[in-house]
Amino acid sequence: MALSSMTGFARGHGVSGAYSWAWELKSVNAKGFDLRLRLPPGWDAVEGPARNGAAQVLARGTVHGTLTVERQGVAPSVRINEPVLAAVLATVKGLAGRVDAAAPRLDGILSLKGVIEVIDEDEREEDRRVAEAAVIAGFRATVAELAAMRRHEGEVLGQVLTQRVREIAVLAERAEAAPGRRPEAIKARIVEQVAMLLDASDRFDPDRLHQEAILIASKADIREELDRLASHVAQIERLIAGGGPIGRRLDFLAQELNREANTLCSKSNDVELTNIGLELKSVVEQFREQVQNLE
Repeated sequence: MALSSMTGFARGHGVSGAYSWAWELKSVNAKGFDLRLRLPPGWDAVEGPARNGAAQVLARGTVHGTLTVERQGVAPSVRINEPVLAAVLATVKGLAGRVDAAAPRLDGILSLKGVIEVIDEDEREEDRRVAEAAVIAGFRATVAELAAMRRHEGEVLGQVLTQRVREIAVLAERAEAAPGRRPEAIKARIVEQVAMLLDASDRFDPDRLHQEAILIASKADIREELDRLASHVAQIERLIAGGGPIGRRLDFLAQELNREANTLCSKSNDVELTNIGLELKSVVEQFREQVQNLE
């Protein structure tokens, strides 16, 4: 299964009878899946099927969907609102003997609000149902196009993530081969420091200093951190090769990689290892940033 990004854009449009419709979908990063629809009044019937269709295709991301519908080719008709006209005429007749003014003209009466109504031809129920079915099918096609775009971006993301993982593996190998991380090198440095302290004062207990040196040497060893780094790298490579919605698991592993890099830096008492640890932290952060875009 291919990797998918959480960002993408797609548009779809079509015509059903007198109705022309258009979908616009845009997806952005999110922790889970959320479909936010903006529908014209009276088109709520398409919401349920649209949500079900999107959930079958997309696993993560916030998707903003906008539907526009126009009814074309329908000639408007003009009609007189008889009750309103009757009320206007009755009022005019009642004022005729009380107000010294010219009689109202026909165009003046017809221009009064509510006297004339311009309406579209009534919709037929079967036409609306057919149009709704076409809009739902159009949504599914548009979601499929959005998913295809997200997969294309996911392929690019997979290449970037693979490159970052390789860089992490190389840095771990460099740390493994660094002369300063070997126990004997750590012990030699500590012995040298202990000797300097003993030369400076005779108040130190040599046996106690020797025990402390051994303890410090064991704490300074980064064998466990290197083993965990290798394990995380292998697991990440398997996940990327398997594909699918793996963004959350990779995000967790990115946190683990960062923890190991921090520990390596804190344990290091060697300049080369410290530099490797800092470079490792930088690459892990780049890996984590890219993972945030992955489904």
